[in-house]
Amino acid sequence: MKAPLVLFGREVKRLHCVGLTGMGLGPLAIYLAGRGVSVTGEDDHPNPLMEDALRHAGIRVAATGSLPPGVDLVVISSAVKPTHPTLIQASSEGVEVRRRGEVLAAATADRKLIAICGSHGKTTTTAMLVTALRAASFPFGYILGGLFADKSLAPAAVSDSDWVVAEVDESDGTIERHSPEICVAVNIDWDHPDQYPTYDECLAAFTRLFQRTRSHVLVSGSCASTAEALIRAVLPEGKAQTFGPKGRFKLVSKAQTGNGMKLVLGESFTLPEAHVKAEGEFNALNATAALAAAQLAGAHLEPDLLSGYTGVARRQSRLQGPAGYTVIEDYAHHPAEIRALLSSLRVNLGPGQRLLAVFQPHRYSRTLQFLPQFAEALAGVDWLGLLDVYGAGEAPLEGGTTGDLYAHLRTSYPRLEVNYCGAHTERLLTLLLREAQPGDTVVWVGAGDLDQAARRWVDRLARKDDEEAKWDLLASELRSICSPDTRVRREESLAERTTLRVGGAARVLAEPATEDDVRLLLGRAREHGVAVYWLGRGSNLVVPDFGVDGLVLSLAHSNWQAFTPGADGRVWVGAGLRLKNLCGLAAKAGLQGFEFLEGIPGNVGGALRMNAGAMGGWMFDVVDSVRLLTEDLRIVIRRKEEMKVDYRHCEDLERAVALGAWLKPVRHAQSEAVAAQIDAYREKRQKSQPREPSAGCIFKNPEGDHAGRLIDVTGLKGTKVGGAMVSPVHANFIVNADSATSADVAELVRRVRAAVEKAQGIQLNPEVILFGDDWKNVL
Repeated sequence: MKAPLVLFGREVKRLHCVGLTGMGLGPLAIYLAGRGVSVTGEDDHPNPLMEDALRHAGIRVAATGSLPPGVDLVVISSAVKPTHPTLIQASSEGVEVRRRGEVLAAATADRKLIAICGSHGKTTTTAMLVTALRAASFPFGYILGGLFADKSLAPAAVSDSDWVVAEVDESDGTIERHSPEICVAVNIDWDHPDQYPTYDECLAAFTRLFQRTRSHVLVSGSCASTAEALIRAVLPEGKAQTFGPKGRFKLVSKAQTGNGMKLVLGESFTLPEAHVKAEGEFNALNATAALAAAQLAGAHLEPDLLSGYTGVARRQSRLQGPAGYTVIEDYAHHPAEIRALLSSLRVNLGPGQRLLAVFQPHRYSRTLQFLPQFAEALAGVDWLGLLDVYGAGEAPLEGGTTGDLYAHLRTSYPRLEVNYCGAHTERLLTLLLREAQPGDTVVWVGAGDLDQAARRWVDRLARKDDEEAKWDLLASELRSICSPDTRVRREESLAERTTLRVGGAARVLAEPATEDDVRLLLGRAREHGVAVYWLGRGSNLVVPDFGVDGLVLSLAHSNWQAFTPGADGRVWVGAGLRLKNLCGLAAKAGLQGFEFLEGIPGNVGGALRMNAGAMGGWMFDVVDSVRLLTEDLRIVIRRKEEMKVDYRHCEDLERAVALGAWLKPVRHAQSEAVAAQIDAYREKRQKSQPREPSAGCIFKNPEGDHAGRLIDVTGLKGTKVGGAMVSPVHANFIVNADSATSADVAELVRRVRAAVEKAQGIQLNPEVILFGDDWKNVL
């Protein structure tokens, strides 16, 4: 019968965990269950891999927000906020709440703890030490800060021995609770600036841990920070030990073998060499530390103690993808870790092979503190995708977002292809899917839930050929059912079809020649469940870099560019007619009233949908009726009075498409007079609007004010992200100043919007369309 577990001065029989499937709390829960505690738990964002490990230990992840009856103690992960409903309930019922690190320290206080700590590599070193002690038949318990790559190995275990190995994390300050028998510090880097605002405070925490250690402090002989902490600790003779090429537990050399590495050891080691099933300089150091710790604990060392090492999940884990691709997922989330990882991967690339990376920063405070270092570490890849920061309970910090990192990269490393899709992870997966080619190494770097995104991408990669075949089939079908004059293309770039000149490709683009072809295209797309998007002259929209997953229809055929004056004074215009051409033809015909449309870079269909305006006039000022194709593929004619039209918007054209319009009877005038008025408007526009590529006014005017004025008085003219810039001429224009990307524009929209709201208290809303997507996914 196990002795009752006493924590914080009281016996604990029932314990409840909030954030149970986290890499820190999950293994601790398994260990506590092994010591006789009844453990329950919940998680708002369960990790399926840790769920499996917990299930094998007999611990079930329950529904969130409800505290079971009779609980003695609630344990929380560092990501759980004080407003969590279970914590509120615990407070109301008088149940004590403790952090994971506090409970780890209390649960191991009666044991001889081998504490593995440091900034990088502690999970791997802990796993190697566990592997070595097992192989040496040394009795011990352990608590890993993650999962073994081999799912049959539990991340924690209990033993009757006094010895226990545990990974100790300094991130939340609970490192101060530990007084280990042996302390292994793999390295020290200034990390967790939210907890340690200065390097000195970070170093002091480790110094105090060294001073509380009872037997041995084992540190890297090559790390200047650990050396400084040792000096500050002023330890007794013989208590401090070092490992590595410059350590007393000496790593003399390493050599790659068919199944890992051979380490040549020297000086304090009791064996001359060891074999480890791992690769790379960093793992050689981790293995050296693990073997030295095992020897200090009293284990008998043999050369093959680490030959059965299976690795740790999310530590250079190779994901099984299609042949020709190398896909690696790694938990690295500090610049030093990322630099070491990417350098090791780059070395192994052959001629013509590329390194593609996706990075998800972990915590806003860390991103803010090390933003230039992150950028420098990531700049060596051939292609980079960025995901939003995994906050781990932190609120966003100005200067510490992924958008800030993206902007820094675009400025400091303009030749690096960087892609950022805000919170829209699936869009970034699409971009990477289109970029990756056989021979590439694709590495997913970061903490948080990145591993789940990586696995989704590998699944999609395996189906890539099927996906491409689906679009090929659709394009082929559309060609076969339409008239010969209708053009259908696959993966057609949309950037040059827009006035802003940014964006990716349409999966399928079609230019129907007739109304019947339009009906056929829409009907077949509906049968295939494919989304349809209408593209006019591309003057009031931004195409995302990942392109448009759907059928894009463009009325670019000459059949849609009609300008036909009628006997009743009205003029029939096709939806594909450019507004500039409309004005020119009207001037030649001596028709007055359309001059204000001359400088709007769009066509009739787009102008109707957006009720485009300029120089005090609006499109629907000159409309008599519109010929529409409805959702159910009927062609109807609607008079202006029957349509719902307001500022920059026509509700009727949200679900229907304009095929053309009859414009109102207009005044007749001398052609020269009409042309003169057009010239006057053109001159005014050229003086007040930028000449660089743009999408027109980027934001809607708020009621009673002008977006351009608000942006101007906030001091944002000339603000840049990558190649996108707030125009110095007109602040409500974002221009393509230098090979901008859609992500540049989106990040600049976010920055302008946030700055105006902060300075002026007014939230601006985009006027331009995010083609094939929604601004809410970006903003």
